[in-house]
Amino acid sequence: MRIGILGLGRIGAFHAETLFGLDVVESLVVADPFADAAAAAAKRFGAHVVDSPEALLAAGVDGVVIAAATDAHPGLIRAAVEAGVPVFCEKPVARTMAEGVEVLKAVEGAGVPVQIGYNRRFDAGFAAARRAVRSGELGTLHTVRSTTLDPAPPPAAYVAASGGIFRDCSVHDFDIIRWVTGREVSEVYAVGGNRGAAYIREAGDADTTGALLTLDDGTLAVVSNSRHNGRGHDVRMEIHGFADSIAVGLEDRLPLRSVEPGVRFPAGTPHDFFMDRFTAAYRAELAAFTEVVAGSRPSPCTVADALEAGWIAEACTLSLAEHRPVRLAEVRTV
Repeated sequence: MRIGILGLGRIGAFHAETLFGLDVVESLVVADPFADAAAAAAKRFGAHVVDSPEALLAAGVDGVVIAAATDAHPGLIRAAVEAGVPVFCEKPVARTMAEGVEVLKAVEGAGVPVQIGYNRRFDAGFAAARRAVRSGELGTLHTVRSTTLDPAPPPAAYVAASGGIFRDCSVHDFDIIRWVTGREVSEVYAVGGNRGAAYIREAGDADTTGALLTLDDGTLAVVSNSRHNGRGHDVRMEIHGFADSIAVGLEDRLPLRSVEPGVRFPAGTPHDFFMDRFTAAYRAELAAFTEVVAGSRPSPCTVADALEAGWIAEACTLSLAEHRPVRLAEVRTV
């Protein structure tokens, strides 16, 4: 099949390389405002370069991957759907939830699949955790812990436009908690602080946060996030039930150092980047998208799915600002 890529920044170039390595992908069509990025893709992958999203959608592509700036996501998703081209779009759907809701209204019932990029759904460990929960082998759940700690904060310009740590980073935890447990979040309480980069505080954001989520069956989920984790990129989940407990990310490249006498775990080089931690998951995610394009499976992460994680982020943002618990019903508009 022929796949188009809109946006060839860090993640777009990574997706181009991944797609180029999939047997089912015969050719790539690319567009990027920066000519050097497009030229590099043409040279490395034999991609056909076009000068606009409109030209790309008219180039006979079977599916399109959107890795452009967030502000462009709504318009590009709509354009692809109107052209009848299946879409993969990196999260978020839009900068604001209001825009995201409008995208949902525009694509619902169009008959064109849209997949939003939440790669943890394709990680082997998280998939195994989901199977364990859904099979009942853990018994009734009582506690979930989800962690995302970045080794260093993103640039100041990114932070200023990100919408905040809950909308930018924590949404991955929120999405995977929903996906693994099969439950919805009913209430949140969030806290945060700043002990690192001054530009994060100046942007009105926190660099380290904690959120307590109450799920609709009474299970408690604790989410920990930070922009500053000197040992590496730490993504984990613990799931505790009355019958058993399991963990995702408890492996030799875990960025955590045990000080117990005689313990040599973890023994590997710590993960230091999200692309390093989730290389296999990104490949599985895009392979799934080719199946969506082929019509052999439905979207594994719809616009509606992505908005659910967004509502949790909105509730946590409000909770942090007002120092109080917030029910999802307070922020949800659909």
